[in-house]
Amino acid sequence: MSTFTDMSHINVRGGDGGAGCMSFRREAFVPKGGPDGGDGGNGGSVIIRTDPQLSSLIDYRYKHHFKAERGTHGQGARKRGRDGNDLILRVPLGTVVRELDPETQKPLYEIADLTQPGDQVVVAPGGVGGKGNIHFVTSVRRAPAFAEKGEPAIDHWIELEMKLMADVALVGMPSVGKSSLIARISAARPKVADYPFTTLVPNLGVVRTRDGRSFVAADVPGLIEGASEGRGLGHQFLRHIERTALILHLIDLTGGYEDRDPVQDYRAINAELDAYAHELAERPQIVVANKCDMPDTDVAVEVLREVVEQDGREFFVISAVTGEGIDRLVSETARQVAELRSQATFELDKSHEELAAVWEHRRAQRDRQITIKREDGHAWRVSGTNIERMVVQTDWENDEAVDYLQHRFQRLRLEDLLTKAGCTPGDEVRILGYAFTFEVQNGSNDTAEAEDEEALPFEEAAEEDSSDGDA
Repeated sequence: MSTFTDMSHINVRGGDGGAGCMSFRREAFVPKGGPDGGDGGNGGSVIIRTDPQLSSLIDYRYKHHFKAERGTHGQGARKRGRDGNDLILRVPLGTVVRELDPETQKPLYEIADLTQPGDQVVVAPGGVGGKGNIHFVTSVRRAPAFAEKGEPAIDHWIELEMKLMADVALVGMPSVGKSSLIARISAARPKVADYPFTTLVPNLGVVRTRDGRSFVAADVPGLIEGASEGRGLGHQFLRHIERTALILHLIDLTGGYEDRDPVQDYRAINAELDAYAHELAERPQIVVANKCDMPDTDVAVEVLREVVEQDGREFFVISAVTGEGIDRLVSETARQVAELRSQATFELDKSHEELAAVWEHRRAQRDRQITIKREDGHAWRVSGTNIERMVVQTDWENDEAVDYLQHRFQRLRLEDLLTKAGCTPGDEVRILGYAFTFEVQNGSNDTAEAEDEEALPFEEAAEEDSSDGDA
């Protein structure tokens, strides 16, 4: 029997970028050949992609570290290094991807919500290959003796959470008959037994009506009071209700083994839904009184009916064992699901390319941000993906390369951001493991800026100019 897994934390890392080459053309009869160092190849990326054939995250239960292939180094004669291959990680439909705090392992923000077959998102971009010295030729720098290093990829932890993609969720206390109902109305064959918590994982079933309509129902394991606070397996079960359009709330008219009050059960489950997410309590709900075939349930039916109708909800009386009342329930459920579908305005009509572009744009925005924080009296920490990339790609043993990095900082207006944050001349500025002394320039170096505009590709210059950051 396969294991059901609906939550996993994994560590992902793209491939490192290859280093650019510092080379000069050396041929017979060409005594002063120019630079011809090729670029390093980009590292492969780790990509999450949905697969409709998967039903859980079991592939990530025991293996937690995934790394893409690195790019190779550039060579002379303008030979570019080979890009690393991407690593594709397949997940089921309905998987939410979140960034995790590396220390607390708590979610920081949502990266993507993958709901359609073929949806994909880059969760660990490969390192950018370093540029060869051919890129740094200008009118005043004819023989650049430096090249960029490849960008080392960053590893980080992400959370994969699978939420069932169902139209209808069957909820209720343990042993109220949810599994028996889904087994009768669909082809699903969940375990059915006469003891609480028989169902430990959600079961999906496709329900078809006689007039050709259909919907997907999820049998969610029984809830208990305190589920919204994590009692029992509350959080693990409640997450699977979030995507459903309609809730079928089953209630045991007999009170079960504990001789519970059906009205109290009804109120307790709704209270847990409201506590977990208020929107769930407001979601369309059909209340289903089950086990009407048992003796002495007539009074319980009428008392419960009165309470439910006062709440403005529809009420059905059924027996999952004998089938009484089930046809009417299925027909009404299918009707409401069809109506809710027509009213829904999800992003499901967007193409994979459009969704991927949205998620990639969000990632690029995060990469461009520059954060400046005071670490102590006269020391400041500058962080941000793009600016840190510039630092790690610099050859610190080469004065020309360090000078070029300084010009790139000017293009980012880093001096203005530091001044705005409160940094004063003589303070220490830290980026990754490097430290600089902050000095205010008296004027812009027009020659240097002119050099950079010639040396940098237009796309990179435009990207850096738009990197305002937030100090």
